[in-house]
Amino acid sequence: MYGAEVSRQTITAITDRVMEGLAGGQSRPLDAVYAVLFIDAINVKIREGQVANRPVYVALGVTVDGERDVLGLWAGEHGDGEGAKYWLRVLTEIKNRGVRDVCLLVCDGLKALPGAVGATWEKTIAQTCIVHLLRNSFKYASKRDWAQIAKDLKPVYTAASEAEALDRFAEFSGKWEKRYPAIIRLWENAWAEFVPFLAFDREIRTVICTTNAIESINARLRRAVNARGHFPTEQAALKCLYLAIMSLDPAGRGRQRWTNRWKAALNAFDITFDGRLSAGRK
Repeated sequence: MYGAEVSRQTITAITDRVMEGLAGGQSRPLDAVYAVLFIDAINVKIREGQVANRPVYVALGVTVDGERDVLGLWAGEHGDGEGAKYWLRVLTEIKNRGVRDVCLLVCDGLKALPGAVGATWEKTIAQTCIVHLLRNSFKYASKRDWAQIAKDLKPVYTAASEAEALDRFAEFSGKWEKRYPAIIRLWENAWAEFVPFLAFDREIRTVICTTNAIESINARLRRAVNARGHFPTEQAALKCLYLAIMSLDPAGRGRQRWTNRWKAALNAFDITFDGRLSAGRK
């Protein structure tokens, strides 16, 4: 467009500075306490001999002031999923950067992660992501049934107690198990990490379920990844995702909207978790 030429060496020098920023971000000191830590995967296509999907995990913390804080990016390992050693390494890295306590860790389908959480922060509760659980349910159903399934599942995750949720889930199973047995199995497999959610009041449930936190960030990251198709190396993918994170909410208005709704949640967290969040303000 401008008739200018840029050498490969110049591009390499510029992008190497990006990696310096990424490395600095991955090692910066973190807050002592986080109310919630979300961990989710972004799938990227990397050309290593042949193009293959690789997960990159993003960790987002909700601070004691209700602000969103992207703690870092971690490339997944080769194979069928990350094991306990991988997650222990990631969580230990976060702990070593100053995080003494996390009230809730929210994730989706990362089987080895809950065990690693207990080994890192013994009081942290691992909670499956309700938004992802609902979205994964729709994958097994015809689109014409989505609205009704969503309506029938709502009494399960809005139940006042686990006993009530079991009753509502039994009703859901009776209606849908014959047509969509995979949905029933999905919820049964996730039940142990789903039920902690039912012990919390509405304010904490709202923080866990909100799409304004991890979902809005992941949507931006996915757009950045999809715009480039596939990447030649893992490092190139990390550069792209890091630049996308750096461009989030430059005016700070999104962060302000989040903190405006935080006071009620802060009170609920402080009571439910015995003042652990207040300790993070000291």
